[in-house]
Amino acid sequence: MERKIVFSEEVEIYFEKLIDILFDNNYFGFKKDARNYVQEIVKFVMSNDFKLNVRKTPRTFQKFGKKFIVYKANTRTSWYIFFDQKGDQFLINHILNNHSHEFPELM
Repeated sequence: MERKIVFSEEVEIYFEKLIDILFDNNYFGFKKDARNYVQEIVKFVMSNDFKLNVRKTPRTFQKFGKKFIVYKANTRTSWYIFFDQKGDQFLINHILNNHSHEFPELM
């Protein structure tokens, strides 16, 4: 069976908002750079084999997905990508970073 990765509508909307948030809060001087940053997160997910560095989601976060992977965007920011898996099909349900108020509960 061919591997299939699908982003939930919630995640797709979040990515669109994230571009604006990053630009509006001056994390990037150009919207194009903010868009490229988000595209790097998407590229990471799409190229991931979902075999290494997959972690079981803590009980309090299982509403987002049973497993998660971590994408280290830079020295200060890591993204936590929650997903569910059925065979070779992966549904990306939620994403947050270590700056989120929810983050301490993950550790």
